[in-house]
Amino acid sequence: MSTSNELISEKAATGIEGLDDILSGGLSRSHLFLLEGEPGTGKTTVALHFLQAGAKNGETSLYITLSETERELRQGAKSHGWDLDDNIHIFELTPPESLLNAEHQQSLLYSSDLELGEATRQIFEAVEHFKPTRVVLDSLSEIRLLAQSSLRYRRQILAIKHYFVRYDATVLLLDDLTTESLDKTVHSVAHGVIRLEELTPNYGAERRRVRVVKYRGQKYRGGFHDFTIMGDGVHVFPRLVAAEHRGGYNRQTLSSGIAEMDALLGGGVETGSSSLILGPAGTGKSLISMIFAAAAVGRGEKAALFIFDEELGLLFERMNNMGIDLEALQATGNLLIEQVDAAELSPGEFSHRVRRCVDKLGIKTVVIDSINGYQHRCRKKMR
Repeated sequence: MSTSNELISEKAATGIEGLDDILSGGLSRSHLFLLEGEPGTGKTTVALHFLQAGAKNGETSLYITLSETERELRQGAKSHGWDLDDNIHIFELTPPESLLNAEHQQSLLYSSDLELGEATRQIFEAVEHFKPTRVVLDSLSEIRLLAQSSLRYRRQILAIKHYFVRYDATVLLLDDLTTESLDKTVHSVAHGVIRLEELTPNYGAERRRVRVVKYRGQKYRGGFHDFTIMGDGVHVFPRLVAAEHRGGYNRQTLSSGIAEMDALLGGGVETGSSSLILGPAGTGKSLISMIFAAAAVGRGEKAALFIFDEELGLLFERMNNMGIDLEALQATGNLLIEQVDAAELSPGEFSHRVRRCVDKLGIKTVVIDSINGYQHRCRKKMR
């Protein structure tokens, strides 16, 4: 077995940077976690991220599927450009032939007793064979249907939990909430619960969000966090908390690029501050902000423009007529300009883009034109 830092660490990373950030590093090892959400919210994709993160560190991973076939899982992984590692084993749980053949079906016992017992036996045999350190069980809905009663279902989940503890396995149970969605049996048994949701606004693309419902003995970032499913997998955008990013720095006064405005402001705009330019359409709000960004580039700093309301070609032409060549400034590499589609971008993803610019690109000046576009996006998100 590998002795990498990942294996001896207290946390099993999910392989999704933003989710690991929310979970303060990942999932506590040798515990059972519940990942729940309606069909289409991304549970399988998150689970595959989790298993791949383990495989990259030499861990043996096992995906036990009661609903999807191995072929479907591999096709889904391939759609994200993933070729599942040799350390990731897929065990497709199927009913025995005796249960499929009417001539061999028992009449003295309930068929659910036979099916649940057989399913459990196959799961335990697969675990004993592969001896995985990471396990995904997909999905609980099938086990719940086999159990038929809440009492048998709870006993079965407890049996699975205690069995995996013997192997020091970190287990992720998937639940698609298609049966008895009000049943909180696994919530009380699981060490942690993560919920995925998909919202459909009146206009625009669907919105996905994740929330950590519970995590025993661990501080985590609560509340909802936006996430998306892209071609390369899941991207989670942790909600920004201002108190986590406060730090000391030297305050300076920067010129706005307009001498008369600097005089009104007592010398200019302070670093680390936020300024809001208000006014009706046509009063020059965008022009003032572009002059300020150009002044920042002129000082050798990096600036970023996030444009909600105007098409970039029109903006370039209009500013060029005002004597500001945005394309030339952009060509220097010190000015980043992004067109933001409010109908397609969630507030969390937008704040992540801004944060990435500041943290990774060294952006010192950020212009959002206009805040109305961002505010409109947030309101639609809340509906």
